[in-house]
Amino acid sequence: MKKSISIIGGGASALILGCELNSEKYDITIYEKNNALGRKFLVAGDGGLNLTHSQNPANFIKQYTPYTFLQNAFTNFNNSHFITWINNLGVKTFVGSSARVFPKKEYKPIDVLNALLIKLKNNNVALKYKYEWKGFLTSTTLIFENNNKLLEINSDYTIFCLGGASWQVTGSSGNWTNYFAQKNITIQPFKASNCAFKINWANNFSAKIEGKLLKNISLMCNTTTHFGEIVFTKFGIEGSGVYPLSPLIREQLEQTKQAQIYIDFKPTLTIEKIIEKISSIVNNKHFTQNLKTTLNLTPLHLQLLKHFLSKDDFFNPALLAQHIKKFNLNIDALAPIDEAISTVGGICLTEINSNFELYKLKNNFVIGEMLNYDAPTGGYLLQSCFSMGKYVADYLNNK
Repeated sequence: MKKSISIIGGGASALILGCELNSEKYDITIYEKNNALGRKFLVAGDGGLNLTHSQNPANFIKQYTPYTFLQNAFTNFNNSHFITWINNLGVKTFVGSSARVFPKKEYKPIDVLNALLIKLKNNNVALKYKYEWKGFLTSTTLIFENNNKLLEINSDYTIFCLGGASWQVTGSSGNWTNYFAQKNITIQPFKASNCAFKINWANNFSAKIEGKLLKNISLMCNTTTHFGEIVFTKFGIEGSGVYPLSPLIREQLEQTKQAQIYIDFKPTLTIEKIIEKISSIVNNKHFTQNLKTTLNLTPLHLQLLKHFLSKDDFFNPALLAQHIKKFNLNIDALAPIDEAISTVGGICLTEINSNFELYKLKNNFVIGEMLNYDAPTGGYLLQSCFSMGKYVADYLNNK
């Protein structure tokens, strides 16, 4: 007689898990509280479905904070493996200019989701919609609410794929933490990650720069540097250049109530070269225009420099060069969780073994954004979900 597997939640982790579990060995059911699978998957694809990143696997794994808990799963099914896997489903991919991996233009996010749903169907996975998990009766019996009725469902193995706490419109409320806390499983409160960061702009300065983009820059927090771009908003800043610094910014905010980041406007030039170029400007009457031309500065660069520097500092080659290479911004807060792309927090990694099984609840597994780790944007979060889902499927298939 087959053993039964219940997958709770219908996001990225659950989709690949259901696709890869051996349905000749197990009866597999996905329980989803919405009326369809993959809602967050589709929302994430609104601006182009960034499936993973093409970075070398040896460097890829180190983008997670922490990363050691994911090492085995990622080695088993890394970004290159996933690209081959999704291509074999009939979804062809390409590498964008940012080295991120997307479905080719002819594939909309719904087409990718449908390819996964077809594989689930072919794998004889049962799909139960409008089933909201309401806690444990025993370690093998779960309580669900369906059509205002409470149901008890038993299974031999349970894999939880309930997501974090961002984008609540998709169902990721994070309210499942109470049920695990009742089982003495340690939970860290959810916090925003890959989000906007608040800057208290002075004198309505935000109105002058709101919506403007700063490109081809590097950003530094502590000693960590990332290249990318940022967008200035009324609230503060956001963008691919600052998202990877989320763990460091959050840590500084917790320690001192304020975080400092530094922008290098010209990462390809040394400070000595910049000083040389500024010093070569002899016509002070047209200094700003000559500076703009000599260093290829944008109006936004100049707005920022003139706003934050005194007139004397602006006309001092050494001090001006210093600010061009290390422009300081003070961050005062994170955006609200529900406005964040992802969250950190959830079940502590000390609560799971190397196979993502809970120590305190045998045969119960937890994967994906439910776990307390940080992943930057760029396909890293989705890849970690795919890697964990494939790893647990392989583990159970080999039991």
